Amino acid sequence: MVGRLKKVDLRKVWTNEAKDFTSWLSENLDLLSDHIDCELSLIETEKKTGSLSVDIFAEGPNGETVIIENQLEKTDHDHLGKLITYLSNLDAKIAIWITSNPRLEHVTAINWLNEISPVDISFYLVRVEAYVIGDSEPAPLFTTICGPSREAKEIGEQKQDLAERHLKRIEFWEKLLDKAKEVTSLHSNVSPSKDNWITAGAGKSGMGWSYTITMDRGCVELFIDRGPDKKDETDKIYESIIKHKEKIEEVFGEPLEWDKKEGRRVCRIKSYCTIGGLRDVNLWDDIQKDMIDRMSRLEKSLKPYLKNI
Repeated sequence: MVGRLKKVDLRKVWTNEAKDFTSWLSENLDLLSDHIDCELSLIETEKKTGSLSVDIFAEGPNGETVIIENQLEKTDHDHLGKLITYLSNLDAKIAIWITSNPRLEHVTAINWLNEISPVDISFYLVRVEAYVIGDSEPAPLFTTICGPSREAKEIGEQKQDLAERHLKRIEFWEKLLDKAKEVTSLHSNVSPSKDNWITAGAGKSGMGWSYTITMDRGCVELFIDRGPDKKDETDKIYESIIKHKEKIEEVFGEPLEWDKKEGRRVCRIKSYCTIGGLRDVNLWDDIQKDMIDRMSRLEKSLKPYLKNI
């Protein structure tokens, strides 16, 4: 004969969260330890930090501080705030939030905290339930909703790298645009961007003057893109320009890259700055001056052939 699990209302098992559940958990930390695979040792309950007190103050396997916040109901912003407050004020490395009903927005928040936190700080969101089999005593069931992982830390590092790259691009474009105003008004109405490109219109539909910057090099270009349903028109414009290639490159002062690929709707005429790229902060001044000079020469060499388009 095999019995059936029956879920029990947690409040019938632990009537009072602080007096009953916190007290029981503090005496049975081994159950939680086994579940999250992290040895926990009780230091004290209701540990004070300012005017607040953390439910359970414990120690991890390597002596790191662990805080446990209990909530036998649906998660809320108040308890999330407390969790972060306790972690920072008690210099904890592991934060465990135990709840009967984790809301999706708090699952997302804990996952995010694991992504952005240093590698030695971990957050757990654990659901607790109670079950009986027949007339047995209630037994707890812990389920980890989210916790630390190598993947989460890698995602966090990638996001941090991306954010730093965005800030660096904005700074690069600010400085380039300030310099460019002294030479040409072409990009005077363009704002710095987190993207790796900035563009000014060429006075014709679907055409623009673009600066681009990668980690390794810069580029200036005229792009032609009349739209997804007008590839023939885009190609026709490109062909009307490239037939003057020799004269255009003579005015520009060096060979250009003529970029028209089968199956790609955009055509480009461009020139590269090979002094360095975004990572070469000490060379930014030279890179920006070279890119501005190339853009100025590119506009001068191509503009006569755009008038009748």
